[in-house]
Amino acid sequence: MRTRDAPATRRRILCVSPRYAPSFGTFQYSYPLFGTRVRAFMPPQGLLVIANYLPESWEVRFVDENAAPAGEPDFRWADAVFVSGMHVQRPFIADVIQRAHAAGKPVVLGGPSVSGCPEYYPDADILHIGELGDATDRVIKWVDTHQGRPRTPLRFETSERLPLVDFPTPAYHMIPLRQYFIANVQFSSGCPYTCEFCDIPALYGRNPRLKTPAQVLAELDQIAAGGATSVYFVDDNFIGNQKAALELLPHLVDWQVRNRYPLRLACEATLNIATNEKVLALMREAGFVTVFCGIETPEPQALRFMSKDQNLRMPIMEAVRRMNDYGMEVVSGIIIGLDTDTPQTADHIIEFVHASQIPVLTINILYALPKTPLWRRLEAEGRILFESDRESNVLFRLPYETVLDMWLRCITAAYEPEAVYRRFAYNVAHTFPRRLDFPRNPRRASWRNVLMGVGVLARVIWRIGIRSDYRRTFWRMAWPALRAGKIEEVIHTAVVSHHLIEFTRQCVRGVRESSFYAPVAPATHAAVAG
Repeated sequence: MRTRDAPATRRRILCVSPRYAPSFGTFQYSYPLFGTRVRAFMPPQGLLVIANYLPESWEVRFVDENAAPAGEPDFRWADAVFVSGMHVQRPFIADVIQRAHAAGKPVVLGGPSVSGCPEYYPDADILHIGELGDATDRVIKWVDTHQGRPRTPLRFETSERLPLVDFPTPAYHMIPLRQYFIANVQFSSGCPYTCEFCDIPALYGRNPRLKTPAQVLAELDQIAAGGATSVYFVDDNFIGNQKAALELLPHLVDWQVRNRYPLRLACEATLNIATNEKVLALMREAGFVTVFCGIETPEPQALRFMSKDQNLRMPIMEAVRRMNDYGMEVVSGIIIGLDTDTPQTADHIIEFVHASQIPVLTINILYALPKTPLWRRLEAEGRILFESDRESNVLFRLPYETVLDMWLRCITAAYEPEAVYRRFAYNVAHTFPRRLDFPRNPRRASWRNVLMGVGVLARVIWRIGIRSDYRRTFWRMAWPALRAGKIEEVIHTAVVSHHLIEFTRQCVRGVRESSFYAPVAPATHAAVAG
């Protein structure tokens, strides 16, 4: 569906997706292993939807600055610049605004960050507050009937959201999908749970809204045609509406069977997904191979304190093993710096990492997001640090240096090469063999993909198997696997582990941040381009 009103003028719109800083979950250090192909993590789903919602007569140019920066000619070309982003992108959003203004162009800013905290962006010309809907139509009408920047900032707030069933397909044709580490798709928006640190219910509601299975399959058609081989469901919680998930999954199974399984799927879900074995069985049949679960902490009292009781529906370790039994590698989020933490918490987390055999864990220090229950509680207690050069805005119960030391202990123990390779070896031996026996797919096995795989393996052997200081660890895992023909497993382990090991080493040297949300100053454009 396009905007309802026919435009009176032709406009040229530059859509710019700001950068992310490196983190445990974005795998920047692994991109060179793909040669020049992979340049960014995931397509910017929200801004791609907006790009396809704009009037058909308007000319739209799309730039994802995680792959390459927008240049001065892009800004000069545009009549207006559309930007969207999350809190973690805040300094990079400000940088885009500054460059657009240097070219004399108005900036329309939307997305979750400005929707939650419009006060963060006093320099933006037009603030789009809320989701796609009537505010979007009013913004388009303003841009259609005005030239240049408004005299004072304008604010348009959505009161009538566009139903997800009326969302346009994201403008996948505007980006080279193969430049991304993984493609993505959205089925639902919202989450029924009210975890204290999370802003999703406030932004998108507790009653998940849904696309139709036909919409999802149409997007998968385009994604597969674009050359992607893996897709992440970016839903806030894939089983936020378990009935809807059960209705979608047979359609995914039919699509995969009909197309000979061109895609491997992943999603984010609450840990109680492990209690629904019907869902797990259908997910396995649909080609799901990875599930991200916000486990947050292995300490039950901490989960209760943060209102995350859904993680306690069954013992955490049993839940992880059950997902492994259906061939799904578990990825976990872990938070350090909770009010319930003690000096022994780091030991408990390290024990959990080793016992759970979860290879990938995003371990971060607590950061209070604005407008969340956590923010409101800490603000009332005088424990929000509004201006600070620390890596968290929280005044912890424990001394700050203690929390930082706990974080460093945990990431060092988790991503010491022997440790991470040991956990991957467990999954290669016990989890991956439980996956569906996928049929040979001509698209996945195309000469282009085969040559790319050979190139990746060659770079893995050269950079990790020969040049790295943990090459002995690599070969202890890789040689038996390669002899057994498990080439994909070797590549997956090496590529993901390389980023985790290198990012951890950067954190220990103080180059990277302990919180995904810690403010980061934008690099020079030359550095971005590199």
